[in-house]
Amino acid sequence: MAEAHENNGILISVVVPIFNEEMNVRKLYNRIADTMVSMGKSYEIIFVNDGSKDASMPIIISIAEENSSVKYIDLSRNFGHQIAITAGIENAVGEHIVIMDGDGQDPPELIPALFSKACEGYEVVYAKRKTRQGETWMKKVTAKVFYRLLSKMTKVNIPLDTGDFRMIHRKIQRVLKHMPEQDKYLRGQIAWIGFNSTFVEYDREERMGGETKFSYSKMLKFAMDGVVSFSSWPLKLATIFGFSVSVVAFGMIIYSIYQKFFGYTIQGWTSLQISILFLGGVQLIGMGMLGEYISRMSENVKNRPTYVVKNSNIASIED
Repeated sequence: MAEAHENNGILISVVVPIFNEEMNVRKLYNRIADTMVSMGKSYEIIFVNDGSKDASMPIIISIAEENSSVKYIDLSRNFGHQIAITAGIENAVGEHIVIMDGDGQDPPELIPALFSKACEGYEVVYAKRKTRQGETWMKKVTAKVFYRLLSKMTKVNIPLDTGDFRMIHRKIQRVLKHMPEQDKYLRGQIAWIGFNSTFVEYDREERMGGETKFSYSKMLKFAMDGVVSFSSWPLKLATIFGFSVSVVAFGMIIYSIYQKFFGYTIQGWTSLQISILFLGGVQLIGMGMLGEYISRMSENVKNRPTYVVKNSNIASIED
C-alpha cells in the first residue's frame, strides 16, 4: 500500500469498531467529525461493524452517504473487538491512525493532544486513564490487578492503565500486518513492536448510551489472550506446581515408609483420596495450560483469514 500523502493526502485515520451501538454511532460520528474539522487536517473515519444485530450498520451507511470521508467495513459475523480493530488498521491509509471504542468512552476531543505528541516524533501516543467513570468497582479492581500482574509476567513493557485508545504511525501498521495471530492482543503487539512512545492522560467517560458489550466472560478471554500471547509464565507455573507436588509426594513416601516400620498405621482411604485428588488437580491444571498454548498454535497454523468482509465502501477491499 502506498503512503497516504502519495495517494489521497489523508493525514489521520480514525478506526472505530462497532458492535450493537445504534444509540451511539451518530453521536460519536458528530463528535469525531467536529474534532477533525476543528483541527483542519485531512482525515477519514473507518467504522468496522463487527456483526451487529441492531441498526448500527444502516446508520453507518447513511453517515457514509452524507460524508465521503466516512468509510465502513461490514464483517460477515462477530469476530471480536480486537479483530474488528485489526480490520480497520489494515485498511487505513492515513499517516497517523487513531484507535478508539465505539461507545463514546474514549473522547474524540483528545485526538488533537495525541496528534500534537505524535508531531514531536513519537510513533505511539497512547491515552492513559486517570479515572474510569461509569464502571463498577469490581471491573476497576480486576483490571488494575490484571495489568499489573501481566507486567510482571511478560518482558514486554505494556503500559499500565491504558486501553486501545491511542494514535499510531503507519510504521506500526506495516509491522502489525505481518503479525497475523488469530487471538489478537493489540496493546501487547504494539508494545512488542517498540518505537518511541509516550502518553496523554485523560478521564475516561461513561458510555453515551446502552449497555456494555464487554461481559466478564469476554474480559476473561481477553485477559487469557494477553497472558498466553506475551508470557510463558503459565507453563513455568505448571512446572513449579509439578516440582512442588513431587517434593511433597516424596516426603510423604519417606514418612509412610517410616511409619510402616517404626510407627503405627491405620488402614483408610481418606489420605489416599486427598493425595489422588490433589495430584490429579495439579496435573489437570498443567495439561489445561499446555492445551491452551497448543490450541492457539493450531488455530494459527490453519492459516485462515483473520476476518471476512461482507460489504465495504473501501475500493481496495471490493477489488
